[in-house]
Amino acid sequence: MRSLLAWCLGFWVLAAGSGSGLAADKVLLTIQAGGSTYRFEVEIADDPAERSQGLMFREQLPPNAGMLFLYPDERPRTFWMKNTPLPLDIIFIAADGRVVSIAAEAKPFDETPLGSQAPAQAALEIQGGLAAQLGIGPGARVTWPPQESAPLP
Repeated sequence: MRSLLAWCLGFWVLAAGSGSGLAADKVLLTIQAGGSTYRFEVEIADDPAERSQGLMFREQLPPNAGMLFLYPDERPRTFWMKNTPLPLDIIFIAADGRVVSIAAEAKPFDETPLGSQAPAQAALEIQGGLAAQLGIGPGARVTWPPQESAPLP
């Protein structure tokens, strides 16, 4: 089942990404976990206003989509779900691209702080429950194209 889901996600990204592919405000992010590679088309939130807004008020998020929050430094990070109607997995990522922890299936509209279990320089929000379904956990490797404002992997 996991390999079928991975194939479907990969196929969808490749089909949608033929030609120039991605919208100007999105990048292709790759996660390597458990011998599989997963691709997500993600929006970048790399300034305070974008990070503050995040996915608030969004009512849909495709399974191959997400939002990548980039920070200028590596330190403990905290998120909450205020004004967010979707359950999300929040994947905390170290400066070297390694997943350090996941706040799984964060509850919609919950204002309880959800923190990384180790310093993180980035965080990825995807559909709630998808990380577990794909076998993404601590130690997985995340890569994306370099951004001018945040020199990460």
